[in-house]
Amino acid sequence: MSIDLDRTRPIWRQIAAVVVERIEDGTYPAGARVPSVVELSAEFEVAASTAQKVLAHLKSEGVVRAEIGLGTFVEDRSS
Repeated sequence: MSIDLDRTRPIWRQIAAVVVERIEDGTYPAGARVPSVVELSAEFEVAASTAQKVLAHLKSEGVVRAEIGLGTFVEDRSS
């Protein structure tokens, strides 16, 4: 699936919105692993630092949690 990013807005925010949309539509259900920095940077053709910013933002918002050595996972926010 190809995502057209608007180069007039912060790219990391647009990618974060795509990831959140995928969480909401069930592509990444609660507890599922989300793409890594490397996977995000390859999919969206952005620098690793941009992908890192996406995951850091989603973590700070409580959307995902990072487990050292395992990856980043969707938080279960149903409770």
